[in-house]
Amino acid sequence: MASNEEVKQEQTEEVVTKENVSKKPFNKKGNDRRERAPRREESEFDKRVVSVRRVTKVVKGGRTLRFSALVVVGDGKGKVGLGLGKGREVSSAIEKATLVAKKNMKLIPIVEDSIPHETVGKFSATNILMLPAKQGTGVIAGGAARSVLELAGIHNIVTKIHGSTNKINCVKATMNGLLSLKTKEEIAARRGKSVDEI
Repeated sequence: MASNEEVKQEQTEEVVTKENVSKKPFNKKGNDRRERAPRREESEFDKRVVSVRRVTKVVKGGRTLRFSALVVVGDGKGKVGLGLGKGREVSSAIEKATLVAKKNMKLIPIVEDSIPHETVGKFSATNILMLPAKQGTGVIAGGAARSVLELAGIHNIVTKIHGSTNKINCVKATMNGLLSLKTKEEIAARRGKSVDEI
């Protein structure tokens, strides 16, 4: 017969082996997840979140809570786009809005870090007056309009918003105003004349 000490040693060995078998896979998974670095998309475009709103939809079972995000994307060299996205979480709403903004990128004419001429952008109840400015003036604009102008690459401009100051309306009005801009070359080509004749 085995002595009491030998029996105790066998029992402790069994416990150790069981613990090792049961713990190894869980420890491995946990370590792998901690070591993984979060994925970050390196993009040539700069992104700016203008607003995040909490919206509710009333349905038969009650209210469904979601988030709506407005994102502006630009490269600082004349390309800019805006996007709206909705999701159950803020991060998913921002991702959707960013994808929409990248799809809707527009090219804007820039002359000497400013706009080529005076223009008025309109959307809904918002009107925004945009005036070209000389070097060193900076971007004189409200928060929502400023994000569009800076990401477009405009460094000298004076703006004034009339009417509604809703962020979505301001951004869309600014985009409409920038898209209405025309350079001397474009106007001359349309009229079939040279730039000097205009």
